[in-house]
Amino acid sequence: MPKHGTPPPSPIVHLGDSALAIPIPGPVGTAATTALVRAVADEVNAAALPGVVDVIPSPDRVTVCYDATALDRLDQLEASLRELAGLRHQASITAKPTVHTIEVSYGGAAGPDLEDVCKHCGLSREALIQRHTASDYLVTAVGFTPGFAYLGGLDPRLAVPRRATPRTEVPAGSVGLGGAQTGVYPCASPGGWQIIGHTDARFFDPTSSQPALCAVGDRVRFVDAGPNSAGSSTSAAIEQHRGPSRVPHRHRGLSILEPGLMTTVQDLGRVGYRSSGVTLGGAADPAAAAVANLLVGNPPDAAVLEITLAGPTFRLTSDLRLALTGGRFPGLPSWRPIEMPAGSTVALGHASHGCRGYLAVAGGLEVPLLLGSRSTHLAAGFGGLGGRTLATGDWLAAGPSLTTATDAHWSLSPELLPLPVLPARLRLLPSTETATEMRSFFGTPYRVTASSNRMGLRLAGSPLTALGDGVSRAVVPGTVQLPPDGQPILLLNDCQTIGGYPVLGHVASADLRLAAQLRPGDTLLFEPVTRSEAHASQRHQQQALASIAARIADRWPSPATFKP
Repeated sequence: MPKHGTPPPSPIVHLGDSALAIPIPGPVGTAATTALVRAVADEVNAAALPGVVDVIPSPDRVTVCYDATALDRLDQLEASLRELAGLRHQASITAKPTVHTIEVSYGGAAGPDLEDVCKHCGLSREALIQRHTASDYLVTAVGFTPGFAYLGGLDPRLAVPRRATPRTEVPAGSVGLGGAQTGVYPCASPGGWQIIGHTDARFFDPTSSQPALCAVGDRVRFVDAGPNSAGSSTSAAIEQHRGPSRVPHRHRGLSILEPGLMTTVQDLGRVGYRSSGVTLGGAADPAAAAVANLLVGNPPDAAVLEITLAGPTFRLTSDLRLALTGGRFPGLPSWRPIEMPAGSTVALGHASHGCRGYLAVAGGLEVPLLLGSRSTHLAAGFGGLGGRTLATGDWLAAGPSLTTATDAHWSLSPELLPLPVLPARLRLLPSTETATEMRSFFGTPYRVTASSNRMGLRLAGSPLTALGDGVSRAVVPGTVQLPPDGQPILLLNDCQTIGGYPVLGHVASADLRLAAQLRPGDTLLFEPVTRSEAHASQRHQQQALASIAARIADRWPSPATFKP
């Protein structure tokens, strides 16, 4: 039993069919609550519980992501988490936080908004810098973008409104103020904060096993580097080659003649780094990507091309075996392995049905492995081919094939992994923490808008009103958020790890591949599903993939194996 006067852990909250949240009682953002969040997260990580794939600490809870197909019983995982949380509630939190001292060059080209902020706050340049450097800021969460530290403890005198027009790109290392917050942009990204300085400190390093500089419970102290410094570095900056990649054409691979609308290298994603703000990522339709790999004799998690709406044109620089699955593109037959000679040119064209296709090459695409994956993380600019979409002139190397040539006169039925029939019906587990009228949500058609991308489907339909407390908490692929305009957003694989919008619910994991194949203008309906039904669908999908793998294996002298 907890010690006298120590509040017991709150009931565990279900987040759809793939995560559990352990609420941490106490005032949000305080040192005591944050220390307990960190301690519970560390305890869960150390326990290495079966089925747990990620642990995400946030200001008032610890979220535990799990793979339902790897669990015997969900209630056993819940019981283990309650026990671990209870132990940390009883124990004293004595660990001293890590303090990161960050040198900042204030003003000038490094801080273009400093003078305007001084005028707004009624402070001289020296007084503003003195106030900004006077606090040890508490890291209450890491997320939104990889390595981004949510910092608590800003002097109220420095609270300023965000820019009326956000910048299209804020350089990595920019130090900013926005509302009652301060922080550092770890990656170049759009942003609306007022930029008052710059640091060379690397807040995110994808080549490190601990990619985020800060962790929940750490402290950050800013110091003025002086007018003649650009800020000193605590970790060397990583330069990524973002131009065309060219390799002599005698090697196995593809030469990109036209890149298509949005073509990226993806695999099955990154697991275990969401506490550093690194999203799951990977193929938006992972089942289609896995089957494309199996068709050419690869392991299911080999790197493939994800093709969105308009496909690339490419030339083979060697004899290769290819397979295309997912959305239908006219330039290549789908759902079968195809042996093609060197010099062949393929123009995939525009998708006739579905949104995303997956092109696998025997041997897989050889790009660097970062944080356990070859997937492209567009927001942070790493992984895949220089962290970007393909460009004309790129060359993609293929690894050695694991199987011999195959009889080309066979194919799989595309109905084994069907594309959505419109209006698509996506099953949703309602949130228990957001107050809204779900009866007006279920059965109401929503249209996918053109602003949708790998981060999420932005929907248009009857606006909703939902009440939330505004606390930033973990989100996962499948989370349905409701921003202030009342139009839902269905998060996909590249979604942020932390979000502050009210949550309507979570789409069943088995239905996310259907969501990924919806294109702008398509319509969808949400309908309720129970957790047991959602888990049963996941298991059924896994069994279907294993059956597909067995059918394909019969065709190979050295069969590829599918490991769920």
